[in-house]
Amino acid sequence: MITILYSFLAVLINTFHAPPVQVEMVTNCGTIVLELSDKTPLHRDNFVKLVEDGVYDSLLFHRVINGFMIQAGDTESKYADSLASVGSADLPYQIPAEIVPDLFHKKGVLAAARTNNPQRASSSTQFYIVQGKIQNDSLLAYNEGRINKMLARHFGVNDPANKPLIDSLEMAKNQKDSVLIKELDLRLNSILDNYWNFDKYSIPEDQRKVYKTIGGTPHLDQNYTIFGEVISGLEVVDAIAAVETDARDRPLANVRIISMRIL
Repeated sequence: MITILYSFLAVLINTFHAPPVQVEMVTNCGTIVLELSDKTPLHRDNFVKLVEDGVYDSLLFHRVINGFMIQAGDTESKYADSLASVGSADLPYQIPAEIVPDLFHKKGVLAAARTNNPQRASSSTQFYIVQGKIQNDSLLAYNEGRINKMLARHFGVNDPANKPLIDSLEMAKNQKDSVLIKELDLRLNSILDNYWNFDKYSIPEDQRKVYKTIGGTPHLDQNYTIFGEVISGLEVVDAIAAVETDARDRPLANVRIISMRIL
């Protein structure tokens, strides 16, 4: 009787468990289908709402770096002319970081852009899709060092022992005391560059294998929130990444999101 009950409950749970959300992104270079991760529900739900509200329709891919990533979501880019500065606009809120250890920057992942804030909170609208490069052991070792350098700065900035210095630096900036700003900034950077009070990160072996086969951008791991991946249209990501850009990494010919919809 108990076995039958457990079997019934298992079927019931599977019946009502919703499949991952999929999003169709139509661009003037082709169509990309994204699958959102249930492991990052805040980012998933925010992205769904933005898609349903039509926020992304007609926005540009404003930052494109071949061998790295393609970025969009600047809310002011829809009508931006070729001389306009783009890349700094979004909606007036941030999403708390949802950094999940087993989500990593392999080719095709969808992740949230962010400012250099101590909480690693994400932009409300700006996202990037990883193109990246094939890695080898030497590159992975180098990028592991870059990951730990960013983690050292993150944990160092959030260490209560460093708060008085950071507060003093902020006060000097408010007072526009350039001499004091330079002095305190040098002191803080020296502390952060040598900060050690955290668990050093090592790229797991299963992730190393993926980086050495399909590629990615491992130096961003553990510092930015990944919330989905491309399940169709990687060739479109490659095509966008290959367009000619200016010194600001903006495509010379507009690459535009025509529309997005939930599938």
